[in-house]
Amino acid sequence: MQLDLSADQVLIRDAVRDLCAREFGPQASSWDREAVVPRQAVARLAEQGFLGMAIPEDWGGVGYDSRTLLIVLEEIARVSAALAIMIAVHNSVGALPVFRFGTDEQRRRFLPRLVSRELAAFSLSEPGAGSDAGAIEATATRTEQHYVLRGSKNWVTNGEQAGVYLIFARTDKAVGSGGLTAFILERGTPGLVVGKAEDKMGLRGSDTVALSLEEVKVPLDQRLGAEGEGFKIAMSMLDAGRIGVAAQALGVMGAAFEESVRYAQQRRAFGQPIARQQAVQFKLAEMERRIQASRLLIWRAAWLKDTGQPYTREASMAKLYASEAATWVTHQAVQVHGGYGYVKEFAVERYYRDARVMEIYEGTSEIQRLVIARSLLKDGVKV
Repeated sequence: MQLDLSADQVLIRDAVRDLCAREFGPQASSWDREAVVPRQAVARLAEQGFLGMAIPEDWGGVGYDSRTLLIVLEEIARVSAALAIMIAVHNSVGALPVFRFGTDEQRRRFLPRLVSRELAAFSLSEPGAGSDAGAIEATATRTEQHYVLRGSKNWVTNGEQAGVYLIFARTDKAVGSGGLTAFILERGTPGLVVGKAEDKMGLRGSDTVALSLEEVKVPLDQRLGAEGEGFKIAMSMLDAGRIGVAAQALGVMGAAFEESVRYAQQRRAFGQPIARQQAVQFKLAEMERRIQASRLLIWRAAWLKDTGQPYTREASMAKLYASEAATWVTHQAVQVHGGYGYVKEFAVERYYRDARVMEIYEGTSEIQRLVIARSLLKDGVKV
C-alpha cells in the first residue's frame, strides 16, 4: 500500500483545490442559505471529467482509480459538502452501476449522458425501508412489453436535478431481498413523480426528494441486470459509496480544522492567542489525530478495492470512523470559535450541520458496526 500520492494525483488534487476555492468557495454559504447548488456548478465539474471518474476512458469517462476519485471528493467537500455528495452519489451509485451491470446497449445509451452532463440518482430507500432494504414494498409487475412500477421512494439525492434514476423494486414478494430488481428510468417518464425537496439540517444545497411511482411503464430493456439481482447490485455499489462518504467527511473536518487553527492563532484572550492555551492545543491535536486516522482507513479501503481484494469490512470501518470523527471535529471547531462558531457568518457552523448526516446516509453507524462484526465473526479475527 503506497501512502505517497503520485505526481498525477498531486496535479489533480491541486487543480481541483484551485477550481473549488476560486469558483465554488465564494458561493458555498449562499448555496447553503438558499438551499440549492446551481446546475452551473455541476456543469463546471462535468467539463473537467468529474461526472465520469469511475468510468473507463473507452466508455467516455476518465478512469480514475479509487484513491484519485476520493481525493477529488475530499477537495470538493472542503468547500461544499452539498456539492460533494451530489458528485459522489452520481459517480459511486449512479453512473457506475450502469457500467458494471448494464448491457452494452444500455452503456451506449446512457453513459455518454452520465459522463458529460446529467446527474444520476439512486433510489433504494422507502418510507418504511431504509437500513432494512429487504423491506422494500415498491413493486415491478412484468408484462409482455414492459414492467409496471408502483410505490414510493424516499431520501433520493439528486432527485430534483437528475436525468437518470436507478430504481429498485420488488419483482418477487416471496423471497425477501432476493426478490429485488433494478431499473433505469429517465426523467420525464410518465408516472414518475418528483416530490418537493426536503428542508434539511445540513447539506442544504443538495436536493433530496421523494419519488412516487404511479403505474410507471418501464421497457424490458431498461432492467439493470437480471431479475432478483437488485439487492446484490445495490449492496456492491454501497461499498464504494461508503468510502465516498468517508472522503466527504474527511474534507469537511479538514476544512473545520484549518479554520480552527487559523482562528486560534488570531483570537486573543488573557493577553495571548488562544492557540497558546493548553485546552485549545489539546483540541487541535485530537482533531489532527482523528483526521489522519480517517485518511489511513479510507486509503486502505481504496487500495483493497483497486487491487481486487474484498473491502466491505474496510469500507464500513472507514465510513464509520470518518463520519463519527467529522461530527466530533466540527463540534470542537465550533467550541474553539466560541460564540462566533454559533453564527452563520463563520463557516464552522455550516460544517457542523453538514457533518451530522454522514453518520446516517449510505448506512447508519449502527449498520456499519453490524457489517464489521458479522464480517469478523464470519471470517475470523485476522491480525
